[in-house]
Amino acid sequence: MIKNKKAKWIVRILLLLGTAVSLYFVPWLLVKAWILPLPDTVQGQLDEAIGHGFDGMIVYVDQEGKEPVSYAAGWKNKEKQIPANPHSLFKIASISKLYDAVAVTKLVGDGRLSLDKTIADYLPELKGRIENANQITLRLLIQHKSGIPNFTDAPRFWEAPTGSYEESLALILDQPANFAPGEDYEYCNTNYLLLNKIMDNELGYENFQFIEEEILSPLQLNNTFSSVAAVNVDDVMSGYHVGYPHDLKANDYGMHATAEDVGTFLRALNEGTIFENDERNIYPYEYEHSGWVPGYQSFANYDEELDAVIVQFYSTTDPDLYNWNLSEIINNRIAKILKEQ
Repeated sequence: MIKNKKAKWIVRILLLLGTAVSLYFVPWLLVKAWILPLPDTVQGQLDEAIGHGFDGMIVYVDQEGKEPVSYAAGWKNKEKQIPANPHSLFKIASISKLYDAVAVTKLVGDGRLSLDKTIADYLPELKGRIENANQITLRLLIQHKSGIPNFTDAPRFWEAPTGSYEESLALILDQPANFAPGEDYEYCNTNYLLLNKIMDNELGYENFQFIEEEILSPLQLNNTFSSVAAVNVDDVMSGYHVGYPHDLKANDYGMHATAEDVGTFLRALNEGTIFENDERNIYPYEYEHSGWVPGYQSFANYDEELDAVIVQFYSTTDPDLYNWNLSEIINNRIAKILKEQ
């Protein structure tokens, strides 16, 4: 207990100063985005999001019992003042892991791969170069439970991304594991780098061809591509990173797709129509996903209450992931709007 009145006042002043300092660092735009009255429509929410600082945004909604709807706001290309087009191609980043997981599942179903075999079984050259290679199974790779360091966490990685499997792998070789296989979870792009290599080796050709044949073609996903090299770059939505002055759409960060194609894929994944025979019981991964590369944030969500697939693309990123937090608030508000309609 503080008995001295002067000391009590000093404590009160310090507490007030501490509160003032903490409030100074509150991201007020996040608070504003969260507490603003909910717009009546999804389009109204997109327009509001552009006001919060996103350069462009695309949303696709496929709700059971209703016709799918596409929305867009902001710019497809800010420099040329081209309005956002809901059918533009977008860099879907780690959403591609869902396609990879389905492809591995199909190869397991065919008896060509096993979820219980290890890195050492499929890539013996990595035994001794990746810690626990003889214990890390394909299942653990898919589920991010391998403990392998993440190559994209290398210092300043996104300033000069690697361009090949060998370059990416070199960033983590001979490093200690972050944890024992299966003992923890840590999201790690190295896991899927290795899975893609294992699939390529088994198939004898690039696994995206297998994805086209077994996933894209049956679902008639004609607007999903392996990389920016496979598309007309003018069809790609521009992407912008705060503090970097140039459009990032020409950078090759992997798969490109329209929001509608991603939504169609996600619906088939959640309903199980993408699988054959016992594949649905084999599938070891998630049923929704998000993705981030400089200039592009992507979310492929399934809302069970609505029985709705909701795909959200944002064309602005920042070094501190402030826009990521903002986009998650907007995503939640879109779902609320749909529930109130």
